[in-house]
Amino acid sequence: LSKQMRSEPSIIAGIANATLGKKPVDWLWLVEDYDRIRDLIADTIPGFKDFNERVKHPGGFYLGNAAGARRWNTASTRANFKSNTLPLKLIHEGISSTGEVPDLIMQSMRSHDQYNTTIYGLDDRYRGVKGQRDVLFVNEADIIRLGFQPGQKADLISIWGDNRERRVKGFTLLPFDIPAGQAAAYYPEVNPLVPLESVGEGSSTPTSKFVAIRLERSAESARIV
Repeated sequence: LSKQMRSEPSIIAGIANATLGKKPVDWLWLVEDYDRIRDLIADTIPGFKDFNERVKHPGGFYLGNAAGARRWNTASTRANFKSNTLPLKLIHEGISSTGEVPDLIMQSMRSHDQYNTTIYGLDDRYRGVKGQRDVLFVNEADIIRLGFQPGQKADLISIWGDNRERRVKGFTLLPFDIPAGQAAAYYPEVNPLVPLESVGEGSSTPTSKFVAIRLERSAESARIV
C-alpha cells in the first residue's frame, strides 16, 4: 500500500483537527493509538465495557441483542412503538425557491464492493454493474422522457437556491427497476451534489437520500452499454 493511504479514523480526525482544533478532544492524539478511541467508546456506549480487552479475544465478542432475546429495556418492559406525522411537503424550500422542477430525485448509496467510504472493487453484483462506478440508475421511461437513451452519459447538476453550480460529469445512464422520478448513484462520487446546508430537521445529517437534480447531455455522450 502507498504511504499516502490513510484510515477512515485518520481522515476524519484530520478534518476535525483542521476545523475544530483540539476541541472537544485532541483528535490527532486519539488516532495515534486506536485503544484511546475504544476507551472513549467503552465510556459512552452501553455494552462496550472493557472494549480493549474483549476485542483481543479470538473472533471478537458478542455485543448482545436485547430485542432478539425479547427483552425490552424500556420503562414498561414492553416493546414501544411510535408513529410520526408525515411531512406536508417533501421538497425543501432551498429547492422550491428556485422555481425549477427537478428532472429526478436522487439518492446516494453503496455498492456491493464497498464498506462506507472504503471501496474494495468496481463491481456491484447486487445490481449487475462491473468495472465502473460513475453510473446513474434510472427508470428507463425517465431516460426516454428526458431525451436520452440507455447507456448515454449525462452530467448531473443539483438544484439548490444559492446560485452555486454543483455538477458531476460523465455518468452513464443505466435503466433499472426503480420508481419513476427517482434515481440512485454511488457515493462518494455524487457527494459534490449535496449542499452543505441541506440537512435533515432535528438530525442535521446530510440529505443524501433526497437530492433534486437535473440532467444535461455530457460532452462524453457516446453510449457505452
